[in-house]
Amino acid sequence: MAMKSFVEVDADSHFPLENLPFGVFKPSGEELPRPGVAIGNFVLDLSVITSAGLFNGQNLNNSNCFLQPSLNKFLAMGRPAWKEARSTIQKLLSADEPTLRDNESLREKALLPMNKVQMLLPTVIGDYTDFFSSLHHAKNCGTIFRGPENPIVPQWFHLPIAYHGRASSIVVSGTDIIRPKGQGHPAPNSPPYFGPSRKLDFELEMAAVVGPGNKLGESVDVNDAADHIFGLVLMNDWSARDIQAWEYVPLGPFLGKSFGTTISPWIVTLDALEPFACDAPKQEPRPLPYLSEKTSKNYDISLEVRIKPDGHKDSSVVTKSNFNHLYWTLTQQLAHHTINGCNLRPGDLLGTGTISGPEPESYGCLLELSWNGQKPLSLNGTTRKFLEDGDEVAITGFCKGNGFKVGFGTCSGKVVPALV
Repeated sequence: MAMKSFVEVDADSHFPLENLPFGVFKPSGEELPRPGVAIGNFVLDLSVITSAGLFNGQNLNNSNCFLQPSLNKFLAMGRPAWKEARSTIQKLLSADEPTLRDNESLREKALLPMNKVQMLLPTVIGDYTDFFSSLHHAKNCGTIFRGPENPIVPQWFHLPIAYHGRASSIVVSGTDIIRPKGQGHPAPNSPPYFGPSRKLDFELEMAAVVGPGNKLGESVDVNDAADHIFGLVLMNDWSARDIQAWEYVPLGPFLGKSFGTTISPWIVTLDALEPFACDAPKQEPRPLPYLSEKTSKNYDISLEVRIKPDGHKDSSVVTKSNFNHLYWTLTQQLAHHTINGCNLRPGDLLGTGTISGPEPESYGCLLELSWNGQKPLSLNGTTRKFLEDGDEVAITGFCKGNGFKVGFGTCSGKVVPALV
């Protein structure tokens, strides 16, 4: 049964009282960013709640974590502070709690319409790592590039493969993506071509936002790793497939990835996702002890990607997938990341890699959906092998409960022409 807030929340809203995702915003006409929580079509300004002295528990009393321009300080405080903040906010927004409900002046300052604020990146992202954790995506990519005889390299089943990405080019939903330029894979007996990417792609991903980090030289136990993950965002890790194919041997992606990565503005906490936890796939062979979890779980998060071509009124659904298709779990990804002593820090981002399902309609990128351009997609009277200028890509995701949704909003971006 859905919880009841004094703030009106539509039944189909991504942001009911059960969710309460955290983000950073600026009200219209103001320059100072501040943390907030989404409730229905409103943003609860946590700086106002702090100044009113309503965070009075043992972890948050007298803390200025919500008077910061990012969530990093709050994330560093760890799970006890996160739980305290969530329970306090949930109580303040409940239908039977008068503190905010009956204080008109405070309510007007604290609750702002979403259409009157600008959403920003929720954290200062010091480092970004992108994993390769979907078995179906790995198999499809391997088949396309290496053939069906040996599509997945043997080590993939022993460790969560990843590469270190570029944090400076991570942008918030709604930011245009400039088509990148670079060298493209040459035809036989020809030099590589140079120019705007001819195979620009989206990647349906999610990303974990790191909370407390670990000291340099120390590792995080896989069974403790969840305490180092604040929550999840939607991610589109845009990819220039032609640039990537030419550059990635032997050191992996570079210019084909570093030009832009888009995330949704709201971080949905693991506490909000816990009711939707599900068993992770069985892993064969059994992982090494440092990756063997007492409880191995994913989350039942329905994911969808739509593309709206330039000049078209409507968008088209191009894929429907689910977070539960991931082979390597979030906690295994984080534990593996630190096993060599690598230090994570609050606000770091860990991308899952493309989330593809087993069926063609659940593939998580155009590389798979069009099979590297061999099978063009139909979009309301037009076709696509890869993204064209003016295309707008929108990713949505949500979990469905008993009478409510816990959602992530939208992660969107439009492709604009390459710079001259």
